[in-house]
Amino acid sequence: MPEQLTVPSSLTAQIERLLPSARLGRLGRLRRGIEKEGLRVDANGHIAQTPHPHALGSKLTHPHITTDYSESLLEYITPVYSQPGEALSFLSDLHTFTYHHLQNEWVWPGSMPSRLSGNDSVPIADYGSSNVGTMKHVYRKGLDMRYGRIMQAIAGVHYNVSLPDDMWHALRELEKATNIPFNDYRSTRYFGMIRHFRRHSWLLLYLFGASPAIDKSFLPEGKVPEKLQSLSDDTYFAPYATTLRMSDLGYQNKVQSQLKICFNSLSNYVNTLRHAISSPWPDYEKMGVKVDGEWRQLNANILQIENEYYSDIRPKRVAKHNETPSQALEARGVEYIEVRCLDLNPFDPLGVTQDQIRFVDTFLMWCLLSDSPWISDEECDRLDDNRRWVVERGRDPELTLYHHGQPTSVREWGGQIFAEMGDVARLLDAVEEGTPHADALASLAPRLEDPSLTPSAQVLERLKANGGSLSDLMLSLAKEHAEHLKAEPMQRSREALLAQLIETSHQQQHDIEAADKETFEEFLQVYFTKARESRALSALPAEVGQ
Repeated sequence: MPEQLTVPSSLTAQIERLLPSARLGRLGRLRRGIEKEGLRVDANGHIAQTPHPHALGSKLTHPHITTDYSESLLEYITPVYSQPGEALSFLSDLHTFTYHHLQNEWVWPGSMPSRLSGNDSVPIADYGSSNVGTMKHVYRKGLDMRYGRIMQAIAGVHYNVSLPDDMWHALRELEKATNIPFNDYRSTRYFGMIRHFRRHSWLLLYLFGASPAIDKSFLPEGKVPEKLQSLSDDTYFAPYATTLRMSDLGYQNKVQSQLKICFNSLSNYVNTLRHAISSPWPDYEKMGVKVDGEWRQLNANILQIENEYYSDIRPKRVAKHNETPSQALEARGVEYIEVRCLDLNPFDPLGVTQDQIRFVDTFLMWCLLSDSPWISDEECDRLDDNRRWVVERGRDPELTLYHHGQPTSVREWGGQIFAEMGDVARLLDAVEEGTPHADALASLAPRLEDPSLTPSAQVLERLKANGGSLSDLMLSLAKEHAEHLKAEPMQRSREALLAQLIETSHQQQHDIEAADKETFEEFLQVYFTKARESRALSALPAEVGQ
């Protein structure tokens, strides 16, 4: 596989050469799916202690309604759609269906958790007695041992995007790369997109960050970081913060920082992850793996499994049976990318808007079509600095970021990006009625000039105007959203599908449990032996749902 490709340097020139095909409908449309998390909470805004409702189906096997880390952390998964409105319609029906089966509980609209009562108040998700269900549960116990449960109660939106094959073929011809195997070409270009994304993901944190405050129960008593100030009896905030979810208060792993994954190539990415799931870490070894007959974690390695690696973006490929995510990538290349740095929008019932989707699509296409050289270790550190500064004080008018070695304001650099994205929006709008991508840019551009228009600033404004309690504000919004969603009519065929999936998913879980013939210990041994194998040149077994 080529480690780097020479991409035409002029973004505008590439777009001009692609536009005629786009106008004739020969490039196809981007395809996307949405994964949206949200905590169930009780009438007082405390994290729910009740089991995942049986009437929502099996968490283990339901394709659209499951849980993430916690039993209380709902996760909705849409199918893949070529129109953003269709994905949002499905997501809306998942919310509405859920509210038909919740009793005196609500879905929390914020990324940072609701009121907690210590680590043990976050119940770990239970996936039943099968080996695969036990593995999911023990993995979560390991996360508790390593990082605590409270961090795992944070919610967000994961946005999965792929380009149609027609567009890849057009780009491959444009770049005179038809001698490179299709999957290799696509993977290399996706990694270029990821690198450009990581150089500029701070812009998404600024525009869409919506977690500048936390409930005081999120922190251990007496351990308040200097960056936080008290806003009320139950709320801390950082005056210029955009997304504390993405700060060192949220998802963070100092052990993982040594991995230094900057996405320069697929082989480097896969090999680094394989090393991490095979290399013991002394502190984790001290915790023990199986103690007095009870599993504490899957293993004592840097990563228990590859999903433990935290990143704001990931290359992805649907895996086959007995195949890890990195083995799937190694065998057949990158299929789509997953954007993981988006906060929930607490002011929208679905947590994400169509304008936001159109903007992120344009941003990703801009990342793909722009020149994206490899990232050096030094640049990797600078990128981390830029993201951290925007996370902690992105709305500070005095903030400057490193851009080509020079200090540059968020407004100036962001304006340059918006200007370049205008041409990309023109390309994407060539297959649309109207100009939805250009309109999304226009609707969001004022946030660069006026930080008070950002969601993080809007959250703080509402807090200061209403007593300063984050949990009170979010509970109020949750109840407003619930009334709106319960009044929304569901698509009849979709309502019937979700009703059918209740029984079907529970039966599928029962069948999986009945089919297990080996002990959990034997199951894990086989799993990790296979996980360490390279799949680059091997024949793979027939596809079975993982």
